[in-house]
Amino acid sequence: MLDRAKNTTGLRPRAKQSADTAGDLASVLSSKVVGQPDVIGHIVPYIEMFQAGLAPENRPVGVFLLLGPTGTGKTRTVEALAEALHGSHKNILKIDCGEFQMEHEVAKLIGAPPGYLGHRETQPMLSQQKLTSVASEHCGLSLVLFDEIEKAASSLSRLLLGVLDRGILRLGDNSSVNFEKSIIFLTSNLGAKEMMRELRPDFGFQSATGGAAVADVSGKLQSIALASVKRKFSPEFVNRIDHVVTYKPLSPEAFSAITDHEIANLQNHINNRLGAKAFQIEVPYATRQWLIQRGTSPEYGARELKRTVHRHLTQPLASMVARSKVASGSRVRVEVSASGDELSLRLAGAAEVPAPTQPTVLLVDDNRDFLKFLERQMAESGWDLLVAESVPEARKLAAKRRPAAALIDYTLPDASGVELAQHLHKSIPGMHLMLMTSSVLREDDEAVCQEHGFPILRKPFLAADAMALIRKRLAGGKRS
Repeated sequence: MLDRAKNTTGLRPRAKQSADTAGDLASVLSSKVVGQPDVIGHIVPYIEMFQAGLAPENRPVGVFLLLGPTGTGKTRTVEALAEALHGSHKNILKIDCGEFQMEHEVAKLIGAPPGYLGHRETQPMLSQQKLTSVASEHCGLSLVLFDEIEKAASSLSRLLLGVLDRGILRLGDNSSVNFEKSIIFLTSNLGAKEMMRELRPDFGFQSATGGAAVADVSGKLQSIALASVKRKFSPEFVNRIDHVVTYKPLSPEAFSAITDHEIANLQNHINNRLGAKAFQIEVPYATRQWLIQRGTSPEYGARELKRTVHRHLTQPLASMVARSKVASGSRVRVEVSASGDELSLRLAGAAEVPAPTQPTVLLVDDNRDFLKFLERQMAESGWDLLVAESVPEARKLAAKRRPAAALIDYTLPDASGVELAQHLHKSIPGMHLMLMTSSVLREDDEAVCQEHGFPILRKPFLAADAMALIRKRLAGGKRS
C-alpha cells in the first residue's frame, strides 16, 4: 500500500494555476463551473483520496453520472477539472458516444481481435497509452469522459461493467488497460424532455406563471433523472456508479457570471492571437444584460450564449480588424443600439472614461486590509467599486455616485452598519443594500434587516460569494 501511495501522488507544484490543496481545487472549480456548488462537493473528495494515496484499489478513483437539463455545465465540469489538474481543458480522453450507436461500432473502442482483416492497422480508442497521455507532470490522474452515454449501443454499457467494477478493460489483442488512476465521467440527457416540461409546462397554473422556481423544481428534476436512468440502464451498471449528480437549472446570477467569463475569454483570445496588435473591448453592464437575454433560457441554459457572443461580438470585431479599423492598444466599446435590436461597436475616444462592466457597488468596512483584499478580488472580475472606511465617507460617495448596491460591515467605528443601510435606503430609493458580519446581530437590528429585506453575508466568505449575492439582488431579487 505504501508503494502505491508513492506512485499515485496527486497535484504537484507548478508555475501556473496552482491548485495544490482540496480547498484550492474547490475554489478554482467553483470559479469555472458556475451555479453548481453541489457538483463540486461530490467530486473534490475523490481527488483528495487520490492525493492521499487512499483511492480504492482495483477500480477507478471515481465514477460519476452527470445528468440534468442541457446547457447547465455537465461537460464544462470535466473540462474545468482538467484545467485545474493539468493546466489544459484538452487533457481528457473523450469518447463521443453518438459515434457508437450501432453494436458493431463499439468494437472500435477495444480494437479488432487477431485473425480479423486489418487487425494490425486498427488502433483501439481506449488504450493504455492514450489513457496515460491525458495525465500530466502536474497530476497523474487521467480523466475519461463518455459524452451522452445514452446514445451508445447497449453493448457499450456491458463493456464498461468490468471497467467500472475492476478498473480493467480487455482489448481485442488480449492486452489490458488499467483504469485505477482515472476518474470516469458519464454525461447524459436522459429525462431532458421531461425536465423541460417541468421547467416550461404546456398547460396549467405553472404555464401561466412561467414555470416553477429553481429551488422548487430541483427535487423534481432529480426524481425525473433517476427514474430515466433506471429505465435505461441495468441495475448492475447503475450500482457501479459512485454518484448520480443532477445539475440544477442556472439562475439569473449564474448567467451573469457565465457572461463575464465568456467576455473575459474573448479578451484573452484577442490578446493571445493578436499579440502586439491587441486591443481592449469594453462591454458595459447594459450590453452584458442584452447578451444574457438573447443567449440564455431556462430550457437550454447557457449553451446558446457562446454562439451569441460569437455572432454579436467576435464576428463584428473580426470584421473591424480585417478592414484595419482597429489600431493596437485602442478601445472598442460595445453598446446596445437605439432600437435595442442589435449591438453597435465603435472606437472609444482617448478622453472617454472606460465604461463600467458591472453596476457600481459600494463596499464599507473599517478593516483596511479586508477591504483592499475584497476590492482587489472583485476588481479582477471587472466590478466597478467604491470603497469607504467610515460612515461619513460612505454617505458622501453614495450621494455623489449613487451606486446600484452596497455591501456594509455591521460593526463600524462611528455608527451601526444597519443605521447606514437605513439612511441609504431612504436617500437612494431602489438601491440594493446588504450587510456582512462575523458577529450576531442584536434583536432590534435583526428585525430592521427583516423588515427592509437586507440580506446578511456571514464572515468569512469568498469574494465569489459576495459577487453571487450582489448578482442575485441585481438580477431580480427583492429591492431594499
